[in-house]
Amino acid sequence: MKSIADLLPARDIILDLEVANKDQLFDAIGRHMEATHGLPKEWVVLSLSRREQVGSTGLGEGVAIPHARIKDLLCMQLAYLRLKSPIPFSAPDGKPVSDILVLLVPKPATEEHLAILAEASRLFSDADFRERLHQCGEPAAAKKLFAGWPVPA
Repeated sequence: MKSIADLLPARDIILDLEVANKDQLFDAIGRHMEATHGLPKEWVVLSLSRREQVGSTGLGEGVAIPHARIKDLLCMQLAYLRLKSPIPFSAPDGKPVSDILVLLVPKPATEEHLAILAEASRLFSDADFRERLHQCGEPAAAKKLFAGWPVPA
């Protein structure tokens, strides 16, 4: 089964993005996914927004994992965005969010989707990992950190 590092190319790592709220964030994600992967921006934005209406994807400690099923998507697409300034996200701890890991998955549910969510939860619950991620100045460095971080099985 693939890991986050396997599914997250450096071109899908965006550092110091400036957005003021979730709507602007989802719009930026939609524009990126359309430009980079040819996914219709409207589908991405609508799917992420609908999922967020069901319940916040904010985990706490400044982390959110917005995820959604996308019609006609053939394989899972990931993106990591680090925001220049944290935004409100209705996280359980009430803290604003600056670390965003986006998961776009095909309509049929797979175990891979759940495994990636579990891995993301383990990674981002590690304060050391979050701190080192915030020190990364370029996407390649962040990609290397994702690839090399020890994640207990």
